[in-house]
Amino acid sequence: MKDQLEKMLAAGEDNALLRFSLGELLYKEGRPAEAAVHLGEAVAHDPDYSAAWKLYGRALVESGDLVAGLDVLEHGITVAEARGDNQAAREMQVFAKRARKQQTAGD
Repeated sequence: MKDQLEKMLAAGEDNALLRFSLGELLYKEGRPAEAAVHLGEAVAHDPDYSAAWKLYGRALVESGDLVAGLDVLEHGITVAEARGDNQAAREMQVFAKRARKQQTAGD
């Protein structure tokens, strides 16, 4: 599946769903930093893509970039709330709370 998506991207097809799908697969493979690159592109293509914001924030946090991850999650919460996507907003609030605790513990 990932190979097919990468071929599509290499052939010039580039859109939010393709980038989200690649990011999600990389995230599931335990490669959050690589996933974050694609997820960042997904939200650049579609700034209202709540699921992409959520996974983008998680990928950044899990790759060790707590500050950027928190920024992304906060923005994602705003996007999700504006769209009425309350479940995604709540999930991002939980992830952000955990990331803040992690950040505080690291200081």
